[in-house]
Amino acid sequence: MQRILCIRLDNMGDLIMSSPAIEALKTTFQSHITVLTSTMGAVVAPSIPAIDDTIIFDAPWVKSQLPDPASSFNEIVQQLREGRYDAAVVFTVYSQNPLPAVMLAYLAGIPMRLAYCRENPYHLLTHWAPEREPYTHIHHQVQRDLNLVAHIGAKTDNEKLQLEVKDEQWPEIMRKIEHCGIDTSRPWAVMHTGVSDFKRQYPVQKWIEAGKAIIAKTKLQLLLTGTSEERAQNLRIRHGIGVDAGACVAAGLFSLTEFIVLIKHASLVISVNTSTVHIAAATNTPVVVLYALTNPQHTPWKVPCSVLYFDVPQHLQSKNEVIRYVYEQYDKQHLPPATTENIVTAVSGLLEERLEKNRPA
Repeated sequence: MQRILCIRLDNMGDLIMSSPAIEALKTTFQSHITVLTSTMGAVVAPSIPAIDDTIIFDAPWVKSQLPDPASSFNEIVQQLREGRYDAAVVFTVYSQNPLPAVMLAYLAGIPMRLAYCRENPYHLLTHWAPEREPYTHIHHQVQRDLNLVAHIGAKTDNEKLQLEVKDEQWPEIMRKIEHCGIDTSRPWAVMHTGVSDFKRQYPVQKWIEAGKAIIAKTKLQLLLTGTSEERAQNLRIRHGIGVDAGACVAAGLFSLTEFIVLIKHASLVISVNTSTVHIAAATNTPVVVLYALTNPQHTPWKVPCSVLYFDVPQHLQSKNEVIRYVYEQYDKQHLPPATTENIVTAVSGLLEERLEKNRPA
């Protein structure tokens, strides 16, 4: 198989979690890899070493702010046909229907088509991996994707998340954060409060309470990150913590490649379950994740971490019956809650481990 199309149509973090499986395809078959992904996913694609080319398609069956018009469906099919791919692999979470994406590959004439599917796909898939999640078991998303490509013999010895780190950018990044007020000679952490999906939003007041308590207990400096649009929220959080208390705002200051380097150099990361958590895992930076009770597959992968949970407001909970089934199976009483006390304890523990590891022998 000289040319493989990987279809991962949702967000940046999802594509990062598929990177070990994409690496397995590339190394096993020595293939040229093209990824068909969303506008959001395409931002990180150049930083995933196994990806050679990217095609952008904001599919109407995937949540996005501005899906492509119906006319673009035929245009994408034609573009895929011209790509002359030998195989297509569709990566999904267990609550998604893969068949619209499979139909793209089928109409494009791609001869080998692999995906998980709950229903019998008949001729739409040449390689059908029956969907058993979440009713039989639930695997982490990374393991799920690795298991999928194993159906066609693809394997890798490196199951870590794959991201290129451009360390030559660190001097300029360091200049930026020092300008914000961070003393880079002392420990500092990234506190990332923004989300791509509002149902995973942790309340601003609780961020303020956590920030105050972290600084009081650990003397850790906090760098508040996010997009330019999230800068106002970060300013509110810094104001609540205290302007001179040790929290600095850096929202909107970094490109994605710079943000990856920033995460690598942080002592640790505190974030909700969003792409930042997966960047931390890829750069082996310890992470405390405040995890909304949505999809349990997306916790930090193979990195020192602490996962603390909070509930999704009832009016924001999914109407997808598969997601609702999993939500009802959560043993909420025995999940560690994302309280200020637990956050501080988790940060203190991971910070001490990090500092101990970095101490000279």
